[in-house]
Amino acid sequence: MKKMLCIILAAMLAVASMACITQAQEGSGSAFEPMLDTETSCQITVVGSYSNFEALEAEFDSFNEFYPDVELSYVKPDDYNNLLGTILESSDAPNIFFSNTWMIGNEQYQAVIDHMEDLSDPELGLDLECIRPSLLNYSDGGQLLMVPVFARNYGMLVNNDLFEKEGLEVPATWEELLAVCEAFRSKGYVSPMMGYSADSSGCLMNILVYPEVLAALAGDPELLQAANEMDPSAGECMRHGLEAMMQLIENGDINLEKCDEIADNYSEVILRFFEGDVPMMICAGDTVSGTGKRESQSEAFTNAPFTYSFYPVPLSEAGGYFVDSPSIEFSVNKTCENLDMTNEFMRFLISREELNNMASMKRLVTPTTDLSFDAVYEPFGQIPAERVLSPEVIGITDPLAIQVRNASYLVGTGAISIDEAVSQYGSFE
Repeated sequence: MKKMLCIILAAMLAVASMACITQAQEGSGSAFEPMLDTETSCQITVVGSYSNFEALEAEFDSFNEFYPDVELSYVKPDDYNNLLGTILESSDAPNIFFSNTWMIGNEQYQAVIDHMEDLSDPELGLDLECIRPSLLNYSDGGQLLMVPVFARNYGMLVNNDLFEKEGLEVPATWEELLAVCEAFRSKGYVSPMMGYSADSSGCLMNILVYPEVLAALAGDPELLQAANEMDPSAGECMRHGLEAMMQLIENGDINLEKCDEIADNYSEVILRFFEGDVPMMICAGDTVSGTGKRESQSEAFTNAPFTYSFYPVPLSEAGGYFVDSPSIEFSVNKTCENLDMTNEFMRFLISREELNNMASMKRLVTPTTDLSFDAVYEPFGQIPAERVLSPEVIGITDPLAIQVRNASYLVGTGAISIDEAVSQYGSFE
């Protein structure tokens, strides 16, 4: 009996230990419990650059289950980025606002930075451990002035049904990508890969080249420093990506004339993909976020629906990269009215459950550590850690990113050669 009792107790302990491990891994923790008077009546305003934000408004409703008399609202001011400093100084300044890492160190946004609360303060109770560490960007003074609520990545929407119909596998390496494109072209597909190419902002060229540049700079501190200092010698970091991009264009795998028919890199990219004859549509994760709503807006998709997923573009034999970067970040205005309740809402929002809920509703990548992607993003969940790149951790500055974006566009459209782009690095405006 004693032996049997020991076995039973050991089994119970093992189960309990596994439950604790599972809970720790999932970060489920305890349910949200209010810390302020639930009968508090006040207003909280969030401002940002989104035209609408249904996912956040759903969080407002959930928060009101705990604090029914707190009125929360979201507002998109005109000319958000340029007027944010003025808005924060106004008499009706917001409680929470969209922010970006590139604002730090930019003199134009010093007034904005001055209003940011340090969200790393343990007394605030934000569950920062649920967020991937590479997405948390601390200031030189160790302050956390913004927290990510969405992440972004770059890749290609894949029409899974077309691949199945043609008996092809989604490519995982550079050689496989070339072979798949050739196979589609032989079957009559005019442009196996497409994307927005009308101007440099959000163009397919940058989406292809930028991850390869990050990879080149990630393991070379000296080259990274030169690139951030706009040293022309750093232009070599773009060569591989530019060469791969041009090979796809010259092969006819990307038909720029067809791509130029796409009017924008959001709605029109999605609706063109939903026509059902594009195997691979190059775009950013921010574009993918709009797919769910637009399925019903596409007559072609409604009549002939198909399954689709978002994959990295494999421009090397090792595969594609997951560029893991904040998409939208929130900051708290430390001089706002009702600061205590504002922080209480942030404590509610910055949790695994609520961040995942928002990402699922908005169809963007969650910033949490469990990488609980929407099914569309599942391929990115399979990327090995060594191929996950964080521009902020690497030390990529905004001027560097602008150089890559503009050079990629000029090379892709034939305005300059690859050698010219490499040698003229630092001069692209």
